[in-house]
Amino acid sequence: MHSKYNGYSFPLRDTVRREKVRFHNRYGIELAGDLYLPKEAEGKLAALAVAGPFGAVKEQCAGLYAEELASRGFAVLAFDPSFIGESGGEVRNVASPDINTEDFSAAVDFLSTRDFVDPEQVGILGICGWGGMALNAAAMDTRIKATVTSTMYDMTRVNAKGYFDAADSADARYEMKQALNAQRTADYKSGTYARAGGVVDPLPEDAPFFVKDYYDYYKTERGYAERSLNSNAGWNTTSTLSFLNMPILRYSNEIRSAVLVIHGEKAHSCYFSKDAFADMVKDNPDAENKELLLIPGAVHTDLYDRKDIIPFDRIEAFFRKYLK
Repeated sequence: MHSKYNGYSFPLRDTVRREKVRFHNRYGIELAGDLYLPKEAEGKLAALAVAGPFGAVKEQCAGLYAEELASRGFAVLAFDPSFIGESGGEVRNVASPDINTEDFSAAVDFLSTRDFVDPEQVGILGICGWGGMALNAAAMDTRIKATVTSTMYDMTRVNAKGYFDAADSADARYEMKQALNAQRTADYKSGTYARAGGVVDPLPEDAPFFVKDYYDYYKTERGYAERSLNSNAGWNTTSTLSFLNMPILRYSNEIRSAVLVIHGEKAHSCYFSKDAFADMVKDNPDAENKELLLIPGAVHTDLYDRKDIIPFDRIEAFFRKYLK
């Protein structure tokens, strides 16, 4: 199977140009991105950095969001986080709540030093698992003036507690840690890293809806990408260890900049956004610039690429309001 549009899951319109760029994070890892610019733009632009979903690459929906927002006048960088896609990192297919949060700030480094960008007008947008990373970055990086999360996952919560917190017990976590650390030993002996597998294929008839939802995006022409972990062999199995005791949203209620949290009302993952938003505005004196937007009838992957469902007008209006 091949991605549809020269390796991308979406077409590039005539009014937008795309160029490949490289930049580095604070740990010296070189990151790869696609910079989307409106062809007719003049003067300094407001800029956005986009990443996600978790296990996807920039040629998928991060690029789709970037291309759309560039057509609306923003300079937008869709990037591959460390260790995946075209980005660097010697060990491949591994995630880190710290390094991947840093990747957003590295994208801000890059954008805010471009001569066509107003460094006082830089925002970020995180999709799925990178929504949680985006909130973590917003809590740390005061240069980020506005943040949007779309169909967000809190990867630390789901890894430590399971879906809907169904495995939230010390015993369940201990058993998981035993298995993962045994895999560490096996990996070290073999000199390779066992992979967890991407989206299940072939799809079992009794698969839950959200698994079918992922399959319909990652394993079909709709969203398949050659470098996408979810479309292929998945993350390293031991990647889960990084998230088990790292609550990335611990200080989200100290975010002073503007945040728009978007989720599909019918998504299996909607509770992540509802709970994260409630925690973010609780006892936060800057709660007035925070908003939760639920999309009626939408499921998780509808906000990956369904342009008739993704609220781009609201996203544009939000960034226009707060990036000034």
